[in-house]
Amino acid sequence: MKKTWLIALLASGVYFPSQAQNPIIKDVFTADPAPLVYRDTLFLYTGHDTASVTETNYKMPDWRIYSSTDMVHWKDYGKRLSPRTFAWATGDAYAAQCVFRNGKFYWFVSTFHKKDDNSQGGAAIGVAVSDRPTGPFKDAIGKALVVNEMTKDKPHAWDDIDPTVFIDDDKQAYMYWGNGSCKWVKLKDNMTELAGPVTTFTPKNYIEGPWVYKRKKLYYLVYASAGTKPEMIEYCTATSPTGPWTYRGIIQENVPNSFTTHPGIIDYKGKSYFFYHNGALPTGGSYRRSICVDYLRYNPDGTIQKIMQTTEGVAPAK
Repeated sequence: MKKTWLIALLASGVYFPSQAQNPIIKDVFTADPAPLVYRDTLFLYTGHDTASVTETNYKMPDWRIYSSTDMVHWKDYGKRLSPRTFAWATGDAYAAQCVFRNGKFYWFVSTFHKKDDNSQGGAAIGVAVSDRPTGPFKDAIGKALVVNEMTKDKPHAWDDIDPTVFIDDDKQAYMYWGNGSCKWVKLKDNMTELAGPVTTFTPKNYIEGPWVYKRKKLYYLVYASAGTKPEMIEYCTATSPTGPWTYRGIIQENVPNSFTTHPGIIDYKGKSYFFYHNGALPTGGSYRRSICVDYLRYNPDGTIQKIMQTTEGVAPAK
């Protein structure tokens, strides 16, 4: 009986470590965390690094989903979306974020565009949709939401990456993204069309990977930065989702064994959490990254305290 129970438990994809520990996923290399709380569960949408230990560039074939109800034990749903889902796409599965609205889940992704009548290539942003947080997901509109030709402030072809979507209290949705500069645009209620022009700005030390949210009366723009090399995490605040943004400083120093890092911030069961990735697993590195989570703490004035990167991770959430 015990052996049968153990086999069923392992097959379920649920991990039961003896205590919380970072990185939180250890059997595959994961990157670019994007948490979403739906009902009583935290869902984690991730990239997937598959480069070998000798490769010197990213190899990211798909996006994965995990979930937890206590921040310690994680259920693995496996590969749930890939660039091959989008007929217009080619290349790797870069940073993405899933949001819930109007009874549906919209997964905003970044990859590259094939050369065709709609684009001559370069990075692009698409959106997939599902009725469930774990899918199945399908291309919501059959074309890219943003193509390289729409944003020409930077000369490189990979500036349209790392989308994050924020829905304000008045139900207006905003999308932010960009490498080298940060861009934002309003989205229509259907979440699959732009509702205005694209605005470009450059926060201090900004590189990529924005994450936008609101806490009390402050809006937060958190991003991977060039404060030093490798990347760190810095942030700005504003009293409007469109700015102007006030630079607030560094909240996360360099991470172990990875040139990049990437923020994902969420409140869950009364605590605030900061997701990121590093290269700390055995054989890990800048192209073989792993997701971690630590506590996010605020000062009385709303500014963010420095992130304490730990190997122990967080305590079980109740």
